[in-house]
Amino acid sequence: MDRLLGHIVAFLVVAVWGVTFVFTKLLLNEGLTAAQIFVLRFIVAYVLLFVYAFTRKPFRLFASSWKDELLMIGLGVTGGSLYFITENSAMIYTTTTNTSLIVCLCPLFAALLIALFYRSERLRGIQIAGLIIAAVGAVVVVLNGQFVLHLSPLGDTLAFSACLCWAFYSLLMVPATKRYSTLFITRKVFFYGLLSMIPYWMFYPDMPSLSVVLRPAILWNLLFLGCVASMLCFVAWNWAIKRLGAVVATNYVYFNPVVTAIFAWLVLDEQITIFYIIGTILILVGMFLVLKKLPH
Repeated sequence: MDRLLGHIVAFLVVAVWGVTFVFTKLLLNEGLTAAQIFVLRFIVAYVLLFVYAFTRKPFRLFASSWKDELLMIGLGVTGGSLYFITENSAMIYTTTTNTSLIVCLCPLFAALLIALFYRSERLRGIQIAGLIIAAVGAVVVVLNGQFVLHLSPLGDTLAFSACLCWAFYSLLMVPATKRYSTLFITRKVFFYGLLSMIPYWMFYPDMPSLSVVLRPAILWNLLFLGCVASMLCFVAWNWAIKRLGAVVATNYVYFNPVVTAIFAWLVLDEQITIFYIIGTILILVGMFLVLKKLPH
């Protein structure tokens, strides 16, 4: 029952993450930068999570050892600051399609990286085939029949760096989930994600005033990104990783462009094309093959 719930939670989290582009886009249109949005949403998420954790006993501030605390720092950097900075910066130097195309392949890199370090997480041939089929499906959905890519060495490298960040985040979650609670890990991710942004703000010291943040058009979007897309979704995602394993949970990221396309169809009247349908079918087939032969 826990595994079934884990699959449902993983899909719902990806579904929420698939629609956050609308809220982020609205904030960008209001004049906020990508770095400002990241910091503000993580501040909201961390404060709420810290207050909640403080009311629960026993309250733990640090990990059991300095090595585990370094592990938490790694999670905060790879899943927080460095991931968001590289992904958002990539879209400055290359197209959104290129960025989405590269980043949506992170489950493939995560599975390969985890298999390299953990023998118990290695996949069989049919599972590897499923990973590749799902990756091809995600590519088809993102490209949507437009096969003209504009190569940009800097932008594409940044997008690939974001992809690797999420892969390493998935890798580091394997030992973390075995020793610490989901709540503790998530709180640490937010804290070190914010702390590791200090060097960035030393070069770009720019934050919106309180009067700007409190504008309804900005405040409500930030609250959604901070409370739902960050706090609730990160807690739920880390819980799903603990129940399903990093490889299985990360594969649900393939559904991100599928959910985004559906949301764009419902809200923005964008058309569902034959390429979307073919890509979705490939993702479903790939996921079926990955899950079918799992020993758990």
